[in-house]
Amino acid sequence: MNVRIAEVTGRTFASLRFRNYRLYVISQLISFSGTWMQGVAEAWLVLQLTGSGTQLGSVLAFQFLPMLLLAPLGGVIADRVDKRRLIILTQSIAGVLATTLGVLVLTGAVELWMVYAIAAGFGAVGAIDNPARQTFVMEMVGREHLTNAVTLNSVVVNAARAIGPAIAGIVIATVGVGECFLFNGVSYLAVIAAMLLIRREHLHPAMRTARAKGQLREGFRYAWNTPVLRVTLVMLTVIGMLTYNFSTTLPLLSEFTFHRGATGLAIMSSLMGAGAVVGGLFVAAIGAPTMRRLIGVEVAFGLAVIGVALMPTAALTYVLMPIVGAASVGTIALSNSLLQLTAEPQLRGRVISLFGMAIMGTTPIGGPIVGWIGEHVDPRAALLVGGLAALAAAGYGFVTTAALPQIRVRTRVPAG
Repeated sequence: MNVRIAEVTGRTFASLRFRNYRLYVISQLISFSGTWMQGVAEAWLVLQLTGSGTQLGSVLAFQFLPMLLLAPLGGVIADRVDKRRLIILTQSIAGVLATTLGVLVLTGAVELWMVYAIAAGFGAVGAIDNPARQTFVMEMVGREHLTNAVTLNSVVVNAARAIGPAIAGIVIATVGVGECFLFNGVSYLAVIAAMLLIRREHLHPAMRTARAKGQLREGFRYAWNTPVLRVTLVMLTVIGMLTYNFSTTLPLLSEFTFHRGATGLAIMSSLMGAGAVVGGLFVAAIGAPTMRRLIGVEVAFGLAVIGVALMPTAALTYVLMPIVGAASVGTIALSNSLLQLTAEPQLRGRVISLFGMAIMGTTPIGGPIVGWIGEHVDPRAALLVGGLAALAAAGYGFVTTAALPQIRVRTRVPAG
């Protein structure tokens, strides 16, 4: 029994054997704790300034619109340049933006248009940063450990989801909103320090793509003509547009349905993050991703979100949030791994940029829609739409995979 436990544990945490990846994971825990703090604080700030769910959705749309427009360019850049240096640059700019918003709030100078502008700035930085960070994981651990590393990174992000909102709820209730933004600004220093401490001789650098015309179109064409990539990205687009709008739906549910305020939002976010940690560890232990596993997790995700929409009390909602988190991180980790393992190395950055477009870039379309439904119909209705969208995406994946039996993903390193 002890041998079996040791095997499972070793498989679950295999990527942590790499020093570079350990540094990266620690920095991500600190940085994303600040990011989740800022997410709660930003939602609360917008509700304080406007009291409008539609405005809340619109701010999120401003943040993710650059992801829709600039993510493919970010993918091209990630395929061309040194990813470590690019990450240092983007994290530095993000830190300045967060600190600026904190100062504006603390001095009482903040206005809604400023929140919109800084949100758009974060979106532009994220569009360039995301493909580089996602694909840099493979350079730290190699192809064999990619799925494990991607999943553990998702675990860390969602552990931060449990830590950040809990701290944010306490800080907002006792001190104020502005301090959350300042903490996030400082947290970016952890990632910059990790990038500087990484040993470059231990990396597995991907072959950089030489500058050439038509590389943007090449990425789109390649993704559409590769069945695994096409099906996965279509499913993610539907879910990203209508399901992954928790930054809009959960504040509305806490404030207007259950009247629990920032405390209720922090509890829901933290429980969702705790469930994501457990779900991520499970995914890290099961091995290579498959389309069947991805579809099954998406079904569970949709059912869990629908369950939250139907819960009559806040307490019962809290019970379901860990399940939502577990299914959420399973969807992200499995789809990310499928895309990276399927893509050709010289096109990996562009493929992962489409992953960012699907998950975050569709928010400018879905965010205001979900926010309007939450404000003018009911927050429960907004969540119900998201749950049904996840089930529809899973149905599309199931039907398409059955119709295209040639869909496979190569997860082993070729001999030689």
